[in-house]
Amino acid sequence: MVPPASLEEPWFVLQEVAEPKSGKNRMHIDIHVTDLEAEAKRLEALGARRISEDAVVQSTYSWLVMADPEGNEFCLVHPGE
Repeated sequence: MVPPASLEEPWFVLQEVAEPKSGKNRMHIDIHVTDLEAEAKRLEALGARRISEDAVVQSTYSWLVMADPEGNEFCLVHPGE
């Protein structure tokens, strides 16, 4: 798939595959949010689970490692001030 030439935003496609996850993801998505705790709770209500109990803090960034219902990892990231 090729994005339309008029798109100026990042273009991202997720594709479903029949095979189950067999190991740790080699890469994952970072999703920038304004409120880590509120977004983590919202996603948990949708079936996600926390991998890291507490936020990891580095410089002005903080993040939570999460996993979708199939175990695919992603991070919720608050970029700070």
